[in-house]
Amino acid sequence: MIRTNTSRVLSQLLAVILTVVVIAAIYLAKTVIFPFSLALLFTFVLGPPVTWLERIRFPRIMAVLSVILAAGAILGTIGWNVFTQLIEVTEDLPAYALHVNNKIESFRPSKTTRITHAQEELNRLSQQLEALSADVTKDRRSVGQGELRSSPDRPVSVKEVGGSQGRVDALSGVLGFGLSFLLVVVFTFFMLLNRADLRNRLIRLTGQRHINLMTQAIDDTSRRVSRYLSLQLLVNVTFGVIIFVALHFMSLPHAALWGFLAGVLRFIPYVGEPIAAALPIALSIAVFDGWTKTLLIIVVFFGMEIVTGNFVEPHVYGRYTGLSSLAVLIAAIFWSLIWGPVGLILSVPLTVCLVVMGTRVPGLDFLTILLGDQPVMPPDARYYQRLLANDQRDASRVLETYLKDTSLQELYDAVLIPALNLVEQDRHRDALDESTVTFITQTTKDLVEELTLRQADPERTEAMAETNASGKSHLHADKYPMHATVNSKRITCVPVRDDADEIVGIMLAQLLERAGYSAIVIPIGTVEGMLAETHKSKPDIVCLSALPPYAISHTRNLYRKMRTQNAELKIIVGLWNYTEDLAKAASEISGGEPIEICTNLAQITLKTSSALGGIPEK
Repeated sequence: MIRTNTSRVLSQLLAVILTVVVIAAIYLAKTVIFPFSLALLFTFVLGPPVTWLERIRFPRIMAVLSVILAAGAILGTIGWNVFTQLIEVTEDLPAYALHVNNKIESFRPSKTTRITHAQEELNRLSQQLEALSADVTKDRRSVGQGELRSSPDRPVSVKEVGGSQGRVDALSGVLGFGLSFLLVVVFTFFMLLNRADLRNRLIRLTGQRHINLMTQAIDDTSRRVSRYLSLQLLVNVTFGVIIFVALHFMSLPHAALWGFLAGVLRFIPYVGEPIAAALPIALSIAVFDGWTKTLLIIVVFFGMEIVTGNFVEPHVYGRYTGLSSLAVLIAAIFWSLIWGPVGLILSVPLTVCLVVMGTRVPGLDFLTILLGDQPVMPPDARYYQRLLANDQRDASRVLETYLKDTSLQELYDAVLIPALNLVEQDRHRDALDESTVTFITQTTKDLVEELTLRQADPERTEAMAETNASGKSHLHADKYPMHATVNSKRITCVPVRDDADEIVGIMLAQLLERAGYSAIVIPIGTVEGMLAETHKSKPDIVCLSALPPYAISHTRNLYRKMRTQNAELKIIVGLWNYTEDLAKAASEISGGEPIEICTNLAQITLKTSSALGGIPEK
């Protein structure tokens, strides 16, 4: 045991060290890794056109060269046009100086206000202080004039000032950009040319036993990233076109330029859109009289970002990223710290690759848990966790969310019964105190009754209310007419041991009543008391409700006493979510007699219906 714990600690420490080393390598080798990552992104984008050209009989090298040259020509043309228009904007700015001055003057307070008068007094006092300070400085210079002269005894110190390094730094920046650009082009060319070979080598590194796993991981990564980039391009182009149209109708100069920049800068998470909005807003201040159109431009950008970021993007390509909103923010911060502003552009695609690898590669699943957008806890665990936190509202919300796409029976079988099973396991390990168990069971019982009433048919609920008011009978709400629940056959649900068994018995009775049968639940109590209540109900079928882990022994005891009391009684046992050998469990309970055992409500409802001759007629 000690050796196992030591090996686990060592493996975790090794993982931490490896993570630190990888991050340090990414940062220190960014001169090479950054162009490689950017080239990988271009490979995802340019891969489909290359594949299409190869399908129409283009040689691979010609297809790659054609696509790269076409992409370079398009980007170069667009970049040149944007640059020339930006130059035109800067040249036109002096013409708008009058508008800018007028708007600045509009912020200045009137000269007749008390604030203005106080400000003038402060300015006058400040001028007097400056004049006094100038006189003092002049006197000091006249007194110490001789001391400033150089002499052998008092030499004047001389400090050498170096020349400007601006040109050297600029040249270094240009050379660095040119080198990075060249590396991106070269990497992209060879990646597109040798895609199959690179894929095979990567698969070979993982060994032949993982060929299927790595093939699925590579295909899923390529498909998800390519689809995400394509859809992001479509969304951003649409965003830019709408901005262009809005600014054009507002008569803002160079509306096409601002629309284009709005679409392009949206590829940079969080930062790009404010920058894209700031430029036309600043220009509108210089161009237009008043503030109406400036405010309209702000509203347009803000409204478009709200709609696009919160409604369009999650539905259009949110499922292709598989990233949570928090993961996108963390990825943007991390990659921007590692690679600067361009890291923001690569943050989402690179993080998508990590999440896909986490879903496919064992040992990397923590990446999907930390960064993915899928729930990491099943509904039953979430429901149980919220009850442990004494949060009944959130627990109810878990059930309501699950019930939107499923039936009540599926909710019981897939969420509530597994959650009660978790409660039983923790209770038998003494991990829960009695007050917590009482709160969980009582809350679950209340929610079961509430869910049943919500599922009731309005006409049936009204009829039930009238019947209860008249005092003639008491029937649960269900989807069948009232006379359908009145059946000569009676079903009694008996809990085997505790409150959890009784809650599942209530669920079963509700489902049977919804199916048109008459069913009751015996409250939990002593074995003799429950046997007496069962005998009083004169049932045709008894359904025993038992939750593992200690269900077999108690079920055996109750089953055999019922058999002693009535040897002809039809008994069906529900061992909820029992995963072990059912034949062995049946033998232990009945002592070798034939007995029917079900593990979920769907099975026991079906067997009960079959034993009673099918669903009763309406």
